[in-house]
Amino acid sequence: MLEVTHERVRSIKDLIGEEDMNRMPVAIVSLPLFIMSASAQTQPPPPASAPPAAESAGRAAFAVLPGRWIRVQGGYVITINSVDADGRLDASYANPRPLPFHTAVATSDGNGLKLFFELRAAGYNGSTYSLSYDAANDRLTGVYDQVVVKQKFEVVFVRSKS
Repeated sequence: MLEVTHERVRSIKDLIGEEDMNRMPVAIVSLPLFIMSASAQTQPPPPASAPPAAESAGRAAFAVLPGRWIRVQGGYVITINSVDADGRLDASYANPRPLPFHTAVATSDGNGLKLFFELRAAGYNGSTYSLSYDAANDRLTGVYDQVVVKQKFEVVFVRSKS
């Protein structure tokens, strides 16, 4: 280790001058800050994170849902215009006049697609469809809970070919 003595400090001052010696502590402290700042500016940004594989798979699975679905029992129609990445459906219901859904969502549970629709229009008061997508037969199957008459019905919707 270098021993700093009064004589050594004096000889350094003689070599570089008294005025420059007084500026040296500022230069010594500033140099690491300058190096760190320059280093931070030259490092590439962290890579953008990719969506999880399960999320991407869910979005791809939702692609089969848009279309016009006709209920075999009665001719009621669910029209799915689109599905966003979170599973929210742009959908409507017709019996035979068009009605909006209060809630229309799809989820992927790894085993298949589940759809949930809630109607709050007059005469429906919170009636719901809880459906599953049957990929082998390209249909929606499940239960219609008609809360006004307090009955549940097994239902099947098939995709309209027209």
